[in-house]
Amino acid sequence: MSVRGKIKTKNIKAFVALLLALLVLNVLSSFFYFRIDLTEDKRYTIQPVTREVLQNLDDIVVIRAYLDGELPVAFVRMKKALAETLTEFKEIAGKKIRFEFVNPYSVSGVKNQEQLFRQFTDKGLVPTNVHVKDNEGAMIQRIIFPGCIITYRGKELVVNLLRNNPNLSGDENINLSIQNFEYALVDAIHRVTTEKRQRIAFIQGHGEFDEFETGDIEQELAQYYEVSRVIINGDPNALKPYKTIIIAGPNRPMSEADKLIIDQFIMQGGRVLWFVDPVSVSIDSLSTGASTLAYINQHNLDDMLFRYGVRLNPLLIQDIQCAVIPVNTALVGQEPRFVPAPWLYYPLLIPPAYNPITKGLNLIQAKFISPIDTVGSNDEVKKRILLTTSKETKLVKTPALIHLSQVSKGITRYEFQHSMLPVAVELQGVFKSNFRNRSLNAILPNSTINFIDKSSFTKMIVVADADIIRNDVQRRPNGAYVIPLGYDRFTRQTYGNKELVVNMVKYLCDDNGMLNLRSRDIKLRLLDRKRVVGERLYWQLINMALPSFVLVVAGIAWNFLRRKKYTF
Repeated sequence: MSVRGKIKTKNIKAFVALLLALLVLNVLSSFFYFRIDLTEDKRYTIQPVTREVLQNLDDIVVIRAYLDGELPVAFVRMKKALAETLTEFKEIAGKKIRFEFVNPYSVSGVKNQEQLFRQFTDKGLVPTNVHVKDNEGAMIQRIIFPGCIITYRGKELVVNLLRNNPNLSGDENINLSIQNFEYALVDAIHRVTTEKRQRIAFIQGHGEFDEFETGDIEQELAQYYEVSRVIINGDPNALKPYKTIIIAGPNRPMSEADKLIIDQFIMQGGRVLWFVDPVSVSIDSLSTGASTLAYINQHNLDDMLFRYGVRLNPLLIQDIQCAVIPVNTALVGQEPRFVPAPWLYYPLLIPPAYNPITKGLNLIQAKFISPIDTVGSNDEVKKRILLTTSKETKLVKTPALIHLSQVSKGITRYEFQHSMLPVAVELQGVFKSNFRNRSLNAILPNSTINFIDKSSFTKMIVVADADIIRNDVQRRPNGAYVIPLGYDRFTRQTYGNKELVVNMVKYLCDDNGMLNLRSRDIKLRLLDRKRVVGERLYWQLINMALPSFVLVVAGIAWNFLRRKKYTF
C-alpha cells in the first residue's frame, strides 16, 4: 500500500473512533445529568434553598409567563433569562414544574382584548407600556404584562417580575429584575404550596398605631402570614402562637409586666420588629397650625433595647436629602397657593444594595427620625446597620419647637456636619434577658412564669422612626380611607416603605435563608452608547471584513502546508 493510502486509512480509522466515542458519550449522558456553570457571577447556579423547595413539591405547579410576542430588545433579554431560570427549575423538579410563555395578544378564544387586559389587572398583573416596531418598521405602542401566574391545586398567585425603581435606568431595572427572578419565583412557589402559614402580630395597648394607620401594610403582609392584633395585658401566654411581633409607634409607657412577656418571647426564640420614636412629634398638629413641640417619647423601652444592643437617642435629624411638603405662600385673605418646599425633618434614605433586605428598593421616606447607637459587649450578638442618613445631616436637641416658617430659611450647609447616621439596625444572635437578677413576683404576682435568662438564636430589627410603617389616613363621613404606604400625595411618588417592611418581616420569619437570594448580583455589561454611535462604521467593517480576511489567509496557509507535506 502506498504512503498516501496508509494515511487515508489512518484518517478513516480516527474518524470512526471519534464517532464511536461521541456515541458512547451520548448514551452515557442520558443516564447521568450534570451541568457546569462557568460564568463569573454564577448566573445559572440554583441555590440550595431553591432546590429544597422544588424537590419537595407534592403536586404539579403550572407557571404561565405573559412575556411573549413583539417585545423590545430589553424585554427579549428578560424573556430569555426567565426561560433559562424556569428551565433550571424544571430540571430540578422534573414533571412537578410546567411552564409556558403566553402572548397576551394571541390568547385563543378572546374577542375583546381590552376586557382580557382588565382581567389581568384585576388579578394583580401590572402592565407597562412599551414601543416596538411593526412589520413595516413603524413604532407602535403596546401593553405588555411582565409577570406570570402560578397555579397549584386550584390556587393562583400572581408574580410581577419587572422592578420599577425610578432612580435607576431602564436597563438597570431590567437587570435588577433578572437578578430577582430566582427569589421571586421560588418565594411565590413556596407561598402557593404552603398549607399552614406562620402567624405574626401587631402589639396594641401602649398607644401603638391602630388598624387604619397600619392598614395597608397589614393587608400586604396578609398575603404571606396570618396577621393578628394582640393586647398583652400581662398575659404570659398572649404571644405564644406567634413567630414575629411588630411594635409600631408606642407613645405611652409600656408596663413592666408586658415588657417581661415580650422579653421572654424573645428568650424563647421569638422575633421582634421595633418601630419606636425616641422623640414625639405631632404631625397633625403641625399640619393644622404653624408649630408643634418635639419632646422625648416616654415609651419605657430604653432599658430593654439597651440590654439587647442598641440605644435610641432622643434627638431629631435634619437632612439635606429630604422630601418636600406643600407650603401656603399666599398672603392673608388671599386664596391658598401651595408650592413644594424641602422639609429637612423628612429625610429620604437610600437603601444599601449589599443587604438582601434593602437591595433594589426605592428611596425610603422617614419623618422626624432619630439616630441609633449600637452598644454593649455581647459577642454572641451580631449587629448590622440597615439604613443611614445622607452625608449632610444635622442633629436637633429636644425639647424643640418646630414651626413651618423654618421652610423659608436658607440652608446653611456648614451646620450639616454629621454623615451617614444609623437609623435602623438589625441584630441576630443570643440575647441576655433584661429581667435577669430581678424579682419577677413583683412584676407578675399572680402568675408563674418559666423564666429564661438567655435566649436561643433569634433576630430583631430596631428602627428609630415609627412613621416608616405608618400610612396616611383620610377620615371621611362614610369611614376612614387608607392611603397606600409610602405614597406621597403631593409629589405622587411611591417610596419603598412597604417593600422594606415586608422584607424585614420576611427576614425575621425566614429560617432557611430564602431572602438571601435577593443578594444575588449579576453584572450588567452594557454597550457604551456614545462609542456605538461614533464608531459604528469602524466596527461594522471589523465584523464584516476581518472574518473573511482570516478565512482567506487560513485557506491559503492550509493549501500551502498540504502541498509542502504531500509533494515528493
